[in-house]
Amino acid sequence: MTHHDARLLILVLIPLLGSVAVFSLKETQGKLAKQISLGVSLVVAVYAIVVLFQFDTSSKAERFQFNGSWTWIKAFGVHIAFGVDGIAIVLVAMSVVLVPAVILASWNALDSRAGAEELNPSGRRRSVKNYFGLILLLEFFMIGVFTATDVFLFYVFFEAMLVPMYFIIGSFGGPRRQYAAMKFFLYSLVGGLLMLASVIGLYVTTGSRSFAITDLIGKVPDGPTQKWLFLGFFIAFAIKAPLVPFHTWLPDAGAEAPAGGAALLVGVLDKVGTFGFLRYCLPLFPGASRYFAPLILVLSVVGILYASFLAIGQRDMKRLVAYTSVAHFGFIGLGIFAFTTQGGTGAVLYMVNHGFSTGALFIVVGLLIARGKSRNVDDYGGAAKVTPILAGLFLLAGLSALALPGMSTFVSEFLVLVGTFTRYKAFAIIATTGIVLAAIYVLYLYQRTFQGAVNEKVTKFRDLNVREVFSVAPLIALIVFLGVYPKPVLDIINPAVKATLSDVHKTDPAPVFKTAVGGKK
Repeated sequence: MTHHDARLLILVLIPLLGSVAVFSLKETQGKLAKQISLGVSLVVAVYAIVVLFQFDTSSKAERFQFNGSWTWIKAFGVHIAFGVDGIAIVLVAMSVVLVPAVILASWNALDSRAGAEELNPSGRRRSVKNYFGLILLLEFFMIGVFTATDVFLFYVFFEAMLVPMYFIIGSFGGPRRQYAAMKFFLYSLVGGLLMLASVIGLYVTTGSRSFAITDLIGKVPDGPTQKWLFLGFFIAFAIKAPLVPFHTWLPDAGAEAPAGGAALLVGVLDKVGTFGFLRYCLPLFPGASRYFAPLILVLSVVGILYASFLAIGQRDMKRLVAYTSVAHFGFIGLGIFAFTTQGGTGAVLYMVNHGFSTGALFIVVGLLIARGKSRNVDDYGGAAKVTPILAGLFLLAGLSALALPGMSTFVSEFLVLVGTFTRYKAFAIIATTGIVLAAIYVLYLYQRTFQGAVNEKVTKFRDLNVREVFSVAPLIALIVFLGVYPKPVLDIINPAVKATLSDVHKTDPAPVFKTAVGGKK
């Protein structure tokens, strides 16, 4: 089927063209590179929000909207095909809002003195245009991976995303950046290769001569083959997410990446894993999804507790934030594999909220590190007296990370726990302890850095300037707005989650599932 709705194609291409423009500048044109990057990212954000408002949330609407499809490799039925459901479009919106925030926050990160901690040991200046060009290139792959409706095209975007992120960590990161970049790349590559094997297996097993997701749903016969294909996809997504025990690359990558890169890595790239569970694992392999669900729920709950305890013990601020994310992904995994509408809707909302919350937290931590030239919590203290604006934004970002009522993260965590409780009471009760632990690690971090006696080093800090405030304020505003009024986003997500759950139950008419899903009203 060839459709020619080009709206998503245009959305994907704008950042690609922007990155080409930035890369083609001279090394000396760093300022122009930043201005073009910011301009392009704002155009993408505005255009994406316009498309979002055209999305039809009525019950009669098609599952995938804005479908555009162009033949790519005819012999194998591969298409350059884009389309979005409610899950994909909210993740695209979250991604395109985060990118301009990251560009603003990174504005002076590579300047000779402002980013001394981020400099090479040799003190050599880093290429400003390459950094901002890579961010736009990454945005191109991020939008592509969420909007692709052809499984092969999705795989291409999934793997290609590694490249700009590898260079952002490896060229612009902290002292152990090469090690962290290599670990990130190898882990993700192994997962990607497993997924490629499953993509080929999917094509051969279904015999549908097409990679379109809509042609493949419900075509994989139940049995051992489905379980093996599921595992190929699942492990790739679990590494990307990352779920415990596949998470060990994230603390290194999150700590060594420049603050802006870390915000995109944890805020957006990792969501591709949990998005993959919903978009590919559940609809394509319903029987296997149900079979492995108890194991995945155990991993999710272990992840929440294990990562929370590790976060409490961290001295490195960026590692601490990275571990908090591993815990949050445990909640998202719990919501997805509880197979309830509340759990699923909560998990998708959690992905969006976590992007804003952790993005904001990484940015404010980065702004603090840029001032103190150290990631060690013990090198700070009493900073709130010297930098009250930074302290205020840091506290708000932290409170959103611990899911304080009134913040958007609270709504999603509540939905996930309610949705899990209706089917798996024990898991929900154990997971609730993660909320208590979150309060400990976030408030402990804030207390040690901003409260108490003023550290001598801190007295020379300057507070945030207007540009730095603008890089974080919109994210905090969204967190508060969605905490008070999440309805517009829930209305978009709900139909897509229901459609995904109906796919999982196609082969399972057990009444327990029906009541749990239908019992939302």
